[in-house]
Amino acid sequence: MEATVKPRLARGLNALLGDLDDLSAARSADPSPPAHPSPGGSGSGVIRVPIAKIKNNPYQPRKQFDDDELLALAESITQHGVLQPLLVRAQGDDYQLIAGERRLRAAQAAGLTEVPVHIVAFNDQQVFEAALVENIQRTDLNPIEKGQGFKQYMDQFHMTQEQLAARLGLDRTTVSNFIGLLSLPEEVQAAVRNGQLTMGHAKVLRAVFDQNRLVALAKEAIMKNYSVHALELLVKQQKYIGAIPEPATAAKPAAARPVVEKTAHVKGIEDDLRQRLAVKVEIKVKAKDKGQIVIGFESNDDFERIIQALQRP
Repeated sequence: MEATVKPRLARGLNALLGDLDDLSAARSADPSPPAHPSPGGSGSGVIRVPIAKIKNNPYQPRKQFDDDELLALAESITQHGVLQPLLVRAQGDDYQLIAGERRLRAAQAAGLTEVPVHIVAFNDQQVFEAALVENIQRTDLNPIEKGQGFKQYMDQFHMTQEQLAARLGLDRTTVSNFIGLLSLPEEVQAAVRNGQLTMGHAKVLRAVFDQNRLVALAKEAIMKNYSVHALELLVKQQKYIGAIPEPATAAKPAAARPVVEKTAHVKGIEDDLRQRLAVKVEIKVKAKDKGQIVIGFESNDDFERIIQALQRP
Protein backbone atom coordinates (compact mmCIF):
# COMPACT_ATOMS: atom_id res chain seq x y z
CA MET A 1 0.00 0.00 0.00
CA GLU A 2 1.35 3.43 -0.90
CA ALA A 3 2.54 5.78 1.80
CA THR A 4 0.26 8.78 2.16
CA VAL A 5 1.97 12.07 3.04
CA LYS A 6 0.00 15.18 3.89
CA PRO A 7 1.77 18.29 2.48
CA ARG A 8 2.87 21.03 4.84
CA LEU A 9 4.21 23.42 2.25
CA ALA A 10 4.75 26.47 4.40
CA ARG A 11 7.65 24.65 6.09
CA GLY A 12 9.29 23.51 2.85
CA LEU A 13 9.85 20.24 1.03
CA ASN A 14 11.55 18.58 3.99
CA ALA A 15 8.38 19.11 6.03
CA LEU A 16 6.36 17.85 3.06
CA LEU A 17 8.28 14.58 3.06
CA GLY A 18 8.51 14.36 6.82
CA ASP A 19 10.06 10.97 7.51
CA LEU A 20 12.38 10.45 4.53
CA ASP A 21 15.49 10.70 6.71
CA ASP A 22 14.19 7.91 8.93
CA LEU A 23 13.35 5.84 5.87
CA SER A 24 16.80 6.38 4.39
CA ALA A 25 18.40 5.36 7.69
CA ALA A 26 16.29 2.22 7.76
CA ARG A 27 17.38 1.40 4.23
CA SER A 28 21.03 1.80 5.19
CA ALA A 29 20.52 -0.70 8.02
CA ASP A 30 18.94 -3.17 5.57
CA PRO A 31 20.73 -2.60 2.24
CA SER A 32 18.77 -5.19 0.29
CA PRO A 33 15.55 -3.53 -0.95
CA PRO A 34 13.63 -5.26 -3.75
CA ALA A 35 15.31 -4.66 -7.10
CA HIS A 36 11.97 -4.27 -8.84
CA PRO A 37 8.69 -3.24 -7.20
CA SER A 38 5.48 -5.01 -7.92
CA PRO A 39 3.47 -3.53 -10.84
CA GLY A 40 1.39 -0.53 -9.94
CA GLY A 41 3.16 0.36 -6.70
CA SER A 42 5.05 -0.97 -3.72
CA GLY A 43 5.15 -0.98 0.03
CA SER A 44 6.04 2.11 2.04
CA GLY A 45 9.64 3.22 2.40
CA VAL A 46 12.48 3.62 -0.10
CA ILE A 47 12.77 1.16 -3.00
CA ARG A 48 14.71 1.08 -6.27
CA VAL A 49 12.93 1.26 -9.63
CA PRO A 50 14.18 1.28 -13.24
CA ILE A 51 14.73 4.77 -14.61
CA ALA A 52 12.83 3.74 -17.75
CA LYS A 53 9.65 3.39 -15.65
CA ILE A 54 9.78 6.98 -14.30
CA LYS A 55 7.80 9.50 -16.34
CA ASN A 56 8.34 13.27 -16.32
CA ASN A 57 6.34 15.59 -14.08
CA PRO A 58 3.94 17.63 -16.28
CA TYR A 59 3.79 20.29 -13.56
CA GLN A 60 7.56 20.87 -13.47
CA PRO A 61 8.01 24.68 -13.45
CA ARG A 62 11.73 24.52 -14.27
CA LYS A 63 12.33 24.66 -18.02
CA GLN A 64 16.10 25.17 -18.04
CA PHE A 65 18.77 23.06 -16.33
CA ASP A 66 22.39 24.14 -16.02
CA ASP A 67 24.58 21.67 -17.94
CA ASP A 68 27.62 22.27 -15.73
CA GLU A 69 25.62 21.65 -12.56
CA LEU A 70 24.18 18.43 -14.01
CA LEU A 71 27.65 17.25 -15.03
CA ALA A 72 29.01 17.92 -11.52
CA LEU A 73 26.06 16.09 -9.97
CA ALA A 74 26.51 13.17 -12.39
CA GLU A 75 30.17 12.87 -11.33
CA SER A 76 29.12 12.86 -7.67
CA ILE A 77 26.51 10.18 -8.37
CA THR A 78 29.13 8.07 -10.15
CA GLN A 79 31.25 8.17 -7.00
CA HIS A 80 28.62 7.97 -4.28
CA GLY A 81 25.32 6.99 -5.90
CA VAL A 82 21.98 8.81 -5.50
CA LEU A 83 22.02 9.71 -1.80
CA GLN A 84 18.52 11.23 -1.62
CA PRO A 85 15.56 9.27 -3.01
CA LEU A 86 13.38 10.76 -5.73
CA LEU A 87 9.75 11.44 -4.89
CA VAL A 88 7.24 9.68 -7.18
CA ARG A 89 3.65 8.52 -7.36
CA ALA A 90 2.39 5.32 -8.97
CA GLN A 91 0.76 5.52 -12.43
CA GLY A 92 -0.38 2.11 -13.55
CA ASP A 93 2.75 0.00 -13.96
CA ASP A 94 4.95 3.10 -14.09
CA TYR A 95 5.75 6.06 -11.86
CA GLN A 96 5.39 9.82 -12.28
CA LEU A 97 8.19 11.99 -10.96
CA ILE A 98 7.17 14.56 -8.33
CA ALA A 99 10.50 15.93 -7.09
CA GLY A 100 14.11 15.22 -8.02
CA GLU A 101 14.37 15.85 -11.77
CA ARG A 102 17.97 17.10 -11.49
CA ARG A 103 18.96 13.90 -9.71
CA LEU A 104 17.11 11.82 -12.29
CA ARG A 105 18.81 13.55 -15.23
CA ALA A 106 22.21 13.31 -13.56
CA ALA A 107 21.66 9.62 -12.77
CA GLN A 108 20.88 8.98 -16.44
CA ALA A 109 24.03 10.89 -17.45
CA ALA A 110 26.03 8.78 -14.99
CA GLY A 111 24.78 5.60 -16.69
CA LEU A 112 22.53 4.34 -13.89
CA THR A 113 19.61 2.12 -14.86
CA GLU A 114 17.70 2.39 -11.58
CA VAL A 115 17.35 4.90 -8.75
CA PRO A 116 15.99 4.95 -5.18
CA VAL A 117 12.49 6.40 -4.87
CA HIS A 118 9.94 7.15 -2.20
CA ILE A 119 6.33 6.57 -3.32
CA VAL A 120 3.53 8.83 -2.08
CA ALA A 121 -0.18 9.09 -2.85
CA PHE A 122 -0.44 12.70 -4.05
CA ASN A 123 -3.23 14.21 -6.11
CA ASP A 124 -2.49 16.59 -9.02
CA GLN A 125 -2.60 19.70 -6.84
CA GLN A 126 -0.17 18.24 -4.31
CA VAL A 127 2.18 17.18 -7.11
CA PHE A 128 2.18 20.73 -8.51
CA GLU A 129 2.78 22.23 -5.08
CA ALA A 130 5.67 19.86 -4.34
CA ALA A 131 7.32 20.74 -7.65
CA LEU A 132 7.01 24.45 -6.89
CA VAL A 133 8.37 24.08 -3.37
CA GLU A 134 11.37 21.98 -4.44
CA ASN A 135 12.40 24.48 -7.10
CA ILE A 136 11.66 27.67 -5.16
CA GLN A 137 13.36 26.62 -1.93
CA ARG A 138 16.16 24.46 -3.28
CA THR A 139 17.31 25.31 -6.79
CA ASP A 140 16.23 28.90 -7.35
CA LEU A 141 14.03 29.04 -10.42
CA ASN A 142 14.66 32.13 -12.49
CA PRO A 143 12.06 34.85 -11.83
CA ILE A 144 10.14 34.28 -15.08
CA GLU A 145 9.80 30.54 -14.43
CA LYS A 146 8.54 31.32 -10.93
CA GLY A 147 5.96 33.75 -12.30
CA GLN A 148 4.82 31.24 -14.92
CA GLY A 149 4.62 28.45 -12.35
CA PHE A 150 2.60 30.60 -9.95
CA LYS A 151 0.20 31.72 -12.69
CA GLN A 152 -0.29 28.21 -14.07
CA TYR A 153 -1.04 26.91 -10.59
CA MET A 154 -3.54 29.71 -9.86
CA ASP A 155 -5.29 29.24 -13.20
CA GLN A 156 -5.49 25.46 -12.90
CA PHE A 157 -6.67 25.30 -9.30
CA HIS A 158 -8.63 28.59 -9.22
CA MET A 159 -6.67 30.19 -6.39
CA THR A 160 -5.93 33.81 -5.58
CA GLN A 161 -2.43 35.14 -5.04
CA GLU A 162 -3.08 35.31 -1.32
CA GLN A 163 -4.18 31.66 -1.18
CA LEU A 164 -1.15 30.50 -3.17
CA ALA A 165 1.20 32.53 -0.98
CA ALA A 166 -0.27 30.89 2.12
CA ARG A 167 0.16 27.41 0.59
CA LEU A 168 3.83 28.05 -0.22
CA GLY A 169 4.71 29.98 2.93
CA LEU A 170 5.49 33.17 0.99
CA ASP A 171 4.42 36.79 1.32
CA ARG A 172 1.58 37.65 -1.05
CA THR A 173 3.47 40.61 -2.51
CA THR A 174 6.27 38.21 -3.45
CA VAL A 175 3.84 36.12 -5.50
CA SER A 176 2.36 39.30 -7.02
CA ASN A 177 5.78 40.62 -8.02
CA PHE A 178 6.76 37.42 -9.81
CA ILE A 179 3.45 37.15 -11.67
CA GLY A 180 3.72 40.84 -12.61
CA LEU A 181 6.90 40.07 -14.58
CA LEU A 182 4.79 38.25 -17.16
CA SER A 183 3.40 41.61 -18.32
CA LEU A 184 6.85 42.66 -19.53
CA PRO A 185 7.65 42.46 -23.27
CA GLU A 186 8.94 39.04 -24.30
CA GLU A 187 12.47 40.21 -25.06
CA VAL A 188 12.72 41.77 -21.60
CA GLN A 189 11.40 38.56 -20.04
CA ALA A 190 14.11 36.67 -21.94
CA ALA A 191 16.77 38.98 -20.47
CA VAL A 192 15.45 38.28 -16.95
CA ARG A 193 15.25 34.56 -17.69
CA ASN A 194 18.89 34.30 -18.75
CA GLY A 195 20.18 36.53 -15.96
CA GLN A 196 21.07 39.64 -17.96
CA LEU A 197 18.56 41.58 -15.85
CA THR A 198 17.72 40.92 -12.21
CA MET A 199 14.35 40.85 -10.49
CA GLY A 200 15.16 44.35 -9.19
CA HIS A 201 15.76 45.69 -12.71
CA ALA A 202 12.50 44.13 -13.87
CA LYS A 203 10.51 45.75 -11.04
CA VAL A 204 11.85 49.18 -12.04
CA LEU A 205 11.07 48.58 -15.72
CA ARG A 206 7.51 47.50 -14.93
CA ALA A 207 6.74 51.08 -13.95
CA VAL A 208 7.61 52.38 -17.43
CA PHE A 209 4.40 53.08 -19.33
CA ASP A 210 5.78 53.32 -22.89
CA GLN A 211 6.63 49.79 -24.06
CA ASN A 212 9.14 50.88 -26.69
CA ARG A 213 10.96 53.02 -24.15
CA LEU A 214 10.83 50.12 -21.67
CA VAL A 215 12.61 47.84 -24.14
CA ALA A 216 15.17 50.55 -24.96
CA LEU A 217 15.92 51.10 -21.27
CA ALA A 218 16.31 47.35 -20.73
CA LYS A 219 18.84 47.12 -23.56
CA GLU A 220 20.72 50.15 -22.24
CA ALA A 221 20.81 48.66 -18.73
CA ILE A 222 22.32 45.45 -20.13
CA MET A 223 24.86 47.17 -22.38
CA LYS A 224 26.05 49.60 -19.70
CA ASN A 225 25.72 47.14 -16.80
CA TYR A 226 23.49 49.47 -14.77
CA SER A 227 22.81 48.65 -11.15
CA VAL A 228 19.16 48.60 -10.07
CA HIS A 229 19.63 51.94 -8.35
CA ALA A 230 21.23 53.50 -11.44
CA LEU A 231 18.37 52.29 -13.64
CA GLU A 232 15.82 53.62 -11.16
CA LEU A 233 17.46 57.05 -11.19
CA LEU A 234 17.56 57.07 -15.00
CA VAL A 235 13.87 56.20 -15.23
CA LYS A 236 12.95 58.93 -12.75
CA GLN A 237 15.12 61.53 -14.48
CA GLN A 238 13.61 60.82 -17.86
CA LYS A 239 10.10 60.83 -16.36
CA TYR A 240 9.08 57.66 -18.10
CA ILE A 241 7.47 56.04 -15.09
CA GLY A 242 3.91 55.09 -16.14
CA ALA A 243 2.07 58.37 -16.20
CA ILE A 244 -1.51 57.84 -17.37
CA PRO A 245 -2.00 59.67 -20.66
CA GLU A 246 -4.74 62.28 -20.84
CA PRO A 247 -7.61 61.36 -23.18
CA ALA A 248 -7.81 63.35 -26.38
CA THR A 249 -10.11 66.34 -25.96
CA ALA A 250 -11.10 69.36 -27.94
CA ALA A 251 -9.00 72.50 -27.58
CA LYS A 252 -9.83 74.37 -24.39
CA PRO A 253 -11.20 77.87 -24.68
CA ALA A 254 -8.95 80.80 -23.90
CA ALA A 255 -10.73 81.30 -20.58
CA ALA A 256 -9.64 77.89 -19.29
CA ARG A 257 -7.99 77.72 -15.90
CA PRO A 258 -4.20 78.13 -15.87
CA VAL A 259 -2.21 74.95 -15.45
CA VAL A 260 -1.02 74.45 -11.89
CA GLU A 261 2.55 73.16 -11.80
CA LYS A 262 3.35 70.24 -9.52
CA THR A 263 5.78 71.04 -6.75
CA ALA A 264 8.83 68.87 -6.15
CA HIS A 265 7.09 67.57 -3.04
CA VAL A 266 4.04 66.41 -5.02
CA LYS A 267 6.25 64.79 -7.68
CA GLY A 268 8.15 62.98 -4.96
CA ILE A 269 4.92 61.62 -3.47
CA GLU A 270 3.76 60.58 -6.95
CA ASP A 271 6.99 58.67 -7.58
CA ASP A 272 6.82 57.03 -4.16
CA LEU A 273 3.26 55.82 -4.76
CA ARG A 274 4.24 54.35 -8.13
CA GLN A 275 7.09 52.44 -6.58
CA ARG A 276 5.05 51.21 -3.61
CA LEU A 277 2.01 50.13 -5.63
CA ALA A 278 3.90 49.05 -8.80
CA VAL A 279 1.13 50.50 -11.00
CA LYS A 280 0.51 53.72 -12.92
CA VAL A 281 -0.19 56.63 -10.56
CA GLU A 282 -0.72 60.32 -11.38
CA ILE A 283 -1.44 63.23 -9.07
CA LYS A 284 -3.40 65.92 -10.91
CA VAL A 285 -3.21 69.33 -9.27
CA LYS A 286 -6.12 71.54 -10.38
CA ALA A 287 -5.88 74.44 -7.94
CA LYS A 288 -4.45 75.26 -4.55
CA ASP A 289 -5.40 72.42 -2.20
CA LYS A 290 -7.45 70.69 -4.93
CA GLY A 291 -6.74 67.83 -7.32
CA GLN A 292 -7.01 64.11 -7.95
CA ILE A 293 -4.93 61.01 -7.37
CA VAL A 294 -5.47 58.62 -10.30
CA ILE A 295 -4.38 54.99 -9.76
CA GLY A 296 -4.43 52.64 -12.74
CA PHE A 297 -4.71 48.85 -12.57
CA GLU A 298 -4.58 46.14 -15.24
CA SER A 299 -5.98 43.08 -13.48
CA ASN A 300 -8.18 41.96 -10.60
CA ASP A 301 -5.07 40.99 -8.67
CA ASP A 302 -3.68 44.52 -9.07
CA PHE A 303 -7.01 45.93 -7.89
CA GLU A 304 -7.16 43.68 -4.81
CA ARG A 305 -3.54 44.46 -3.92
CA ILE A 306 -4.13 48.23 -4.21
CA ILE A 307 -7.28 48.06 -2.07
CA GLN A 308 -5.45 46.04 0.60
CA ALA A 309 -2.61 48.57 0.61
CA LEU A 310 -5.03 51.48 0.99
CA GLN A 311 -6.95 49.77 3.77
CA ARG A 312 -3.82 48.82 5.71
CA PRO A 313 -3.64 50.85 8.98
